[in-house]
Amino acid sequence: MEQTPLVLATLLLVAFALIQGKPITEAQATARIGVNYGTVANNLPPPSKVAKFLSKSTTITRVRIFDANPEILHAFANTGIQVTITVPNDQIPQITNLTFAQQWVKTNVQPFLPATKLIRILVGNEVLSTANKLLISNLVPAMQTLHVALVTASLDNNVKVSTPHSLGILSNSSPPSSAKFRQGYDMHIIKPMLSFLKDSDAPFMVNPYPFFGSSATNLDYALFRTNSGVFDDNTNLRYTNMLDAQLDAVYSALKVLGFEDVEIVIAETGWPSQGDPAQIGVDRKIASEYNGNLIRHVNSGIGTPLMPNRTFDTYIFALFDENLKPGPTCERNFGLFWPNMTLVYDVPIMRNDAAVVGDRHYYKAFFSFMIVFNFIRTSWV
Repeated sequence: MEQTPLVLATLLLVAFALIQGKPITEAQATARIGVNYGTVANNLPPPSKVAKFLSKSTTITRVRIFDANPEILHAFANTGIQVTITVPNDQIPQITNLTFAQQWVKTNVQPFLPATKLIRILVGNEVLSTANKLLISNLVPAMQTLHVALVTASLDNNVKVSTPHSLGILSNSSPPSSAKFRQGYDMHIIKPMLSFLKDSDAPFMVNPYPFFGSSATNLDYALFRTNSGVFDDNTNLRYTNMLDAQLDAVYSALKVLGFEDVEIVIAETGWPSQGDPAQIGVDRKIASEYNGNLIRHVNSGIGTPLMPNRTFDTYIFALFDENLKPGPTCERNFGLFWPNMTLVYDVPIMRNDAAVVGDRHYYKAFFSFMIVFNFIRTSWV
């Protein structure tokens, strides 16, 4: 069989293109993934080892802590990992005082900059779900005052103020298009909060947990498995996983108040690897499945039915199991890592995963090259 020089040259170019093509590594795929670093335990490694491990061995680029622990903040200096700190719920009333807020910034923020990449301060956690009238009434004023303290320190462009919410702030969430914020909170708390977030270019942060909405009948839906989905008659859109439905419910509630353009960040989500005997779908294999599918989904760029072509900054709960946490067994078993910093189960957040993916690509590319090369050699002869 005869081949013209032009055809042979083209085939050679194809072969070289296969060799030169670069894969999408796991490291690139998880570039927007963070982790919640809780410390309600007595068996955790020192923060210095944790920070070094995360920066050198994993693809995690963001960490959220539930206080402003100076040892942890020092540990993450010069790692490049973005850090979010928290004003505890019980300090919210005090933060409404500008002098106190300024001192809080001087103590918990300024000493660690710029070495530690502080990007956000969260005022409390799930405050609206506490039903504590003092905390709730002071939440937005505390956020505003803390922002003013950052402005006076010329830090407001780099450090943003927000607060995370449970999905309990919604009066209903099914179908997603009909979701609204709870009456009373919607106009008096959430709307002024959203106005503040929009003006300060800060995100609205939520804690969606398909785990807590899962049952034996909808486990596939919660885990991103193939399923028949849930149809929203109002929009004629079909939902194939629970997380999308939860996020779109938040989006719909934001839209009712006119703030659908405010960024949504997933402050917490995860799946426990162990639970009480009566709990359905709680083991390491399923936790691995949820978090692996979560990472692939939120970074895919597919978005949700109401928010197509979007990615979401996502913080997995949690970095470690926390053996001193009260409550059911599952509350102590959300961790990705054991205290010795080995994975509890397989999840694509380790840097060596990137090397494996890369090796697979070049292995396949090499054989593609050999097939094309042998075809050219045979044709030439």
